[in-house]
Amino acid sequence: MAKRSSFKNTVLPTVLTYLGLAAGLVFAGFPILWMFFTSLKSNTEIFALPPRLLPDHFTNVAYLSIFNDPVKVRFFLNSYLVGGVVTLLTLLVAILTAYGFSRYSFRFKNTLNVFIISTQTVPPITLLIPYFGMVVAFGIFNTYFALILTYMVFTLPYAILLMTGYLNTLPRELDEAVLVDGGSSWTALWRVVIPLSVPGIVATAVYTFLLAWNEFLFALTLTKSTDMRTVPIGIELLMGQHAFEWNEMMAMSVLGSLPLLILYLIAQRYFLAGLAAGSVKI
Repeated sequence: MAKRSSFKNTVLPTVLTYLGLAAGLVFAGFPILWMFFTSLKSNTEIFALPPRLLPDHFTNVAYLSIFNDPVKVRFFLNSYLVGGVVTLLTLLVAILTAYGFSRYSFRFKNTLNVFIISTQTVPPITLLIPYFGMVVAFGIFNTYFALILTYMVFTLPYAILLMTGYLNTLPRELDEAVLVDGGSSWTALWRVVIPLSVPGIVATAVYTFLLAWNEFLFALTLTKSTDMRTVPIGIELLMGQHAFEWNEMMAMSVLGSLPLLILYLIAQRYFLAGLAAGSVKI
C-alpha cells in the first residue's frame, strides 16, 4: 500500500506533468515546423495530397526571391528601423518617468498612475480612425515619424509600469548614499540605478520591440507607398488577386520570426528576471 501511495504522490504527477509539457510543445511547435518546411517547398508541392510535412525536393527559391528583391528587403529594413527607434525612445522616456514615480512624491502622482493604467484598457482598434485623421492633419502620413509616434503611445504605458515596478524593488538607500557623497539625482540614476536595472530594462526593451515588429493594423493604415511598408504588411502583399505566393509568405514569416527568436534567446535570463521583479511591487 505504501508503494502504491508513493507512486500516486510522486511518480504519477511527474509523468502527467511531462506528458502535458510534451503535448504543449507539439501544439506550439508543430505550426512552426510546418511553416519552416513549407518555405522550402515549391508552390506546386504545397498543395500536394495528402499533405506532407517534409518536402520531396528541398528548394530555397522562396528565400532567393526575397533576398534578390529590393522591395522585400526594404520591408525588413523598415521594421528594424521603426522597431529599434521605438525601443530606444520608449526606454529613455520610461526610465526617466519610472524613476520619478519610484523615488519622488508629487501632486497628482496617484492620478497619473491611474491614467497610465487606464490607457491599457482601451482597445487600439478604437483609436485607428482618430489617429489616421490626426496623422493626415499634421502632414506626417506615410512617414516613419507617424509609425514611431503611434507605436510609442501603445508601448509607453506598459513600459512605465514595468520599469516603475522594477525600480521599486531597488532600495532607496542607494540613491541616498550617492547624494551623501555629493552626487546628484542624475548621478544616482545613470551610475547606480540603471546598471542595477539591466533585467528590467531588457524585459522592457524586448516587449517594446516585439510590439513594434509585429504590429499590423496601424502600419497598414498609416502608410501608403511600398517603400514604407513593414514585414507584416509585406507578407500580406504576397496575397495576390489570382494567386498566393505561399512559399514566399512562409519564408518571409520565418525570416521575420528569427530576430524575435534570437532576441529572446539572448535576453531570456534578463527578460524573465525583469518581468518577475517588475510585477512584485508597483
